[in-house]
Amino acid sequence: MIREINRDIILLKKKCRPAEKKDLPIARNLKDTLVFHQKECVGMAANMIGEPVCIIAVMQFIMPVVMLNPVITAKKQPYDTEEGCLSLSGRRKTTRWQEITVRWQDMDFVLHQGTFSGYMAQIIQHECDHLNGIVI
Repeated sequence: MIREINRDIILLKKKCRPAEKKDLPIARNLKDTLVFHQKECVGMAANMIGEPVCIIAVMQFIMPVVMLNPVITAKKQPYDTEEGCLSLSGRRKTTRWQEITVRWQDMDFVLHQGTFSGYMAQIIQHECDHLNGIVI
């Protein structure tokens, strides 16, 4: 189900709780909402649809990928950039890492680890910031 975009800064600054099996409907809603907004958005965190749960969805090429409980475990090569967000107006300067390693669970709660670079790494970092209540 497509959900409205949350713009409540208080909720966006709240650290999200770990995702559990009972949260799978939230994950599906997040994926649906990202696909609906894919022309203007490449990633979303669950708190962007009003759910303070550790779930992100990112567009990997044309496929949405859902990550439950993602944790960035390694970072390489910092760089400065500017980002926008559907939940916030305007663009903001931030520092990101060119390459990251992430550990997450899929929708079956199978554990994965992967290394991402470039734009995909930037998207994941932005969404993980949301999970930690960081609003740039």
